[in-house]
Amino acid sequence: MHDRNEAWSEKPAIEESEDSIETSLRPGASFLDTFIDWARALFLAFALFLTVRAVGVEAFKIPTSSMEGTLLVGDFLLVNKALYGAEIPGTGFRLPPVREPRRGDVIVFNPPHDPDRNYVKRLVGLPGDTLEMRGKQLVVNGVEIDEPYVHFIDPSGDTFHDSMAWQENHLVASPKREYHPSRDSWGPIVVPGRSYFVLGDNRDNSEDSRYWGFVKREAIRGQPWRVYYSFRPDPDLPMDWAKSVRWDRVGHRIQ
Repeated sequence: MHDRNEAWSEKPAIEESEDSIETSLRPGASFLDTFIDWARALFLAFALFLTVRAVGVEAFKIPTSSMEGTLLVGDFLLVNKALYGAEIPGTGFRLPPVREPRRGDVIVFNPPHDPDRNYVKRLVGLPGDTLEMRGKQLVVNGVEIDEPYVHFIDPSGDTFHDSMAWQENHLVASPKREYHPSRDSWGPIVVPGRSYFVLGDNRDNSEDSRYWGFVKREAIRGQPWRVYYSFRPDPDLPMDWAKSVRWDRVGHRIQ
């Protein structure tokens, strides 16, 4: 009698389970639920991507040789935008920085003469610094700076540029004679407040602060962190991005 009661009590439970399975496997309900789950996951992933790109890490490509030696044409960079305080798009509001820019940092910024483009250079002058270059030797606050990362392609030459005339307004003292700055010899000039002076590591082939002036604090976008991909551009080689990969630079930390 006891056995028959147990058998009778189990039967409704089995039927209920089978009915539940049939309900969950209805084609219409299953497809709709799956679609909603995937749409939700994709939306959250896309929102996370936009958030990280806006205030965290963004990818950039190096198109010129102005930082040759440190960065190469064809390098793709991950840039830490949170370090100096990322700007929230469309608001004009900046998040608090982890730290302020330091002398020697490689930075990504919008230059004053072309604010819609991104440049990558090395920061050499902070607000209040006195900068001078004597025959390719950088002097900061009266001290000659050792720059092991600098590369020279024209070690014995020098050039003059009319665009460097802006420096005269920032000289330490009015020159006793007409000021004629050159690529390799200029200054001494003083960096204004909330402004920075940047130079390319490929010092003889870099369009930088020597020619177009200081970088404002709010124009600094971030610090390159690592090279996530790199290839050697070759216009004569089809699919050079896939055939000329610099594997030794993938994951390279930028200093």
